[in-house]
Amino acid sequence: MKILAISGSLRKASLNTALLRAVAHIAPPGIEVVLYRGLGDLPLFNQDMAATEPAPVTALREQIMAADALLIASPEYAHGVTGAIKNALDWMVGNESFVHKPVASLNASPRATHAQAALRETISTMSARLVDEASITVPILGSGLSDEYEIAQHPEIKPALIAMLLSLKAVALSATVQQDT
Repeated sequence: MKILAISGSLRKASLNTALLRAVAHIAPPGIEVVLYRGLGDLPLFNQDMAATEPAPVTALREQIMAADALLIASPEYAHGVTGAIKNALDWMVGNESFVHKPVASLNASPRATHAQAALRETISTMSARLVDEASITVPILGSGLSDEYEIAQHPEIKPALIAMLLSLKAVALSATVQQDT
């Protein structure tokens, strides 16, 4: 089971990216979490360029298609997702990469409700399968936790993240079985 993790932040010290790295560190056997690192390489979405898809866009599409599920963590800016994640999603609208793909969203701040709602709306429009039971808020903002190792070892956060991964895996496996039948 391969899960592609996408952070909506380009910041080096991003709590959302640290959260995704923590998830990768604690993934149980049988679940591989791979962090997508090319968000900043994507050109600004321009439909005129879609016919000759830029290489970074092709690479993202291929990574999404190869994944069994997606995990997206995006901070909130101006009551929405970041421009970087919205740009990546805009590039994927014109292809089948999100269709029926199990997707969970992680939220590193309980205050980021608008971003989560915007993300849900966008990925639902793209025909992804939003996995509600695996879409959780992990209150890292203001917790004093600053890196993936602290997050991964936190006695309340670690079990929640593992449960989230197992829920996402169960949905992805059931989707695979349904496609095979």
